Amino acid sequence: MGVLIPEVLRVERQFARLFVGQSLSILGDRVSFVALPFAVLSIGGSAADVGLVTAAGLLPLLVFTLAGGVWADRLPRQRIMLASDLVRCAVQAAAAVLLFTGEARVGVLASLMALFGVADAFFLPASTGLLPLLVPADRLREANALRGFVQSSSLVVGPALAGLLIAAVGPGGALAVDAASFAASAVVLARLGAVGGPAVGGAAVGVVDGAVGGAERGERIGFLAELRVGWRQVRSRTWVWSGMLAMAVYHVVVLPSVFVLGPVLAKREWGGADAWAVVVVAFGLGSIVGDVCAYRLKPARPMAVAAVAMAVASCQALIIGSGAPVWAIAVLEAVTGVGVSLCFVLWETSLQVHIPERVLSRVSSYDHLISVALMPLGLVLAGPLSDRLGVRPTLFGMTALAVPATLALLALPAVRRLPASPPVGADAAPEQSEPAPGAAVGA
Repeated sequence: MGVLIPEVLRVERQFARLFVGQSLSILGDRVSFVALPFAVLSIGGSAADVGLVTAAGLLPLLVFTLAGGVWADRLPRQRIMLASDLVRCAVQAAAAVLLFTGEARVGVLASLMALFGVADAFFLPASTGLLPLLVPADRLREANALRGFVQSSSLVVGPALAGLLIAAVGPGGALAVDAASFAASAVVLARLGAVGGPAVGGAAVGVVDGAVGGAERGERIGFLAELRVGWRQVRSRTWVWSGMLAMAVYHVVVLPSVFVLGPVLAKREWGGADAWAVVVVAFGLGSIVGDVCAYRLKPARPMAVAAVAMAVASCQALIIGSGAPVWAIAVLEAVTGVGVSLCFVLWETSLQVHIPERVLSRVSSYDHLISVALMPLGLVLAGPLSDRLGVRPTLFGMTALAVPATLALLALPAVRRLPASPPVGADAAPEQSEPAPGAAVGA
């Protein structure tokens, strides 16, 4: 039986506990991913309303993500994650009750999703920063691939479960399942125990106003100074800031095709939620293949591979709007799923390996701010643009913008040449192939 369990789960027991809790939470989120657009549509909402409610859950990232990164480098990261899970549990439970009782309104759902987004803004940087405290550097790629495997597998199980719940008790039942999953994750986090790094308290070490060095753990510098430390870590590494820009294009330009326009086309032309669930499941199957590849392969130049994988992933809008039969769209979406999983695992692992742990959550917060938090702009514009230009021309334009932007990464030597691990003695220093803007960031 032991040989069937990945070694990182057998050896790293704290990670194994976290893995179980997060797996349940991810499954609930995938159920909600399918249910939320149909919840809005079920109360008479339009395509623009779907975009509004979805964007409401992401807009708080613009305001609170950087604060979440600072606090995740100051406080025990698992405690921040626990508080976030409890808030998200309460939000999804409230939304479920409103849908069950017929009292749900678009504005109320948007407000609840905004509160959900505030909790997300604190959870995401803490989650990225916690993993290197539980898993040694040489196992981070495996750990990230396993987390990605769960995310991908839940894309297969989650929509099927969501379809059953929507058919049986409506979208409210699906959101209730998500609430229960957050409760289960909170229980695991509460029992996780102490870990190193910020769990023992302390502030950032790094560059403040151009000086290398700074506070030792236990000292506290100002909030803005801590943000500057994280920002210098970003801008001193070409592969980091360029990768974040490419991620921003993907999230702003491509993903609205999945969150907004895909469900709209599914309802109008494909037969509704069942057909959309088929496409989402196919994407999940492809993502599983991508995670297996990420677990087993050890690319010497991970960011170069990630850039090519992201270019494949950026074809999703074109595929969804192609007018092909649903089965053909599902097959092609499976191919893009491989690209998405492979890219995200390699990107996340590269950050965790090359960025000093004590500032990792702040760098991660900039990642979420620049890439994910800008997605509401695309979500809000996708509906009105499709109303003006048509759904398919909008989808084709998304791909025409996103694919070249991603391939442009390969023109940068810092991206093409980034190694899988930093040189011996580099201590996660910025790339040596070019001078860093301003002062170099010490480790």
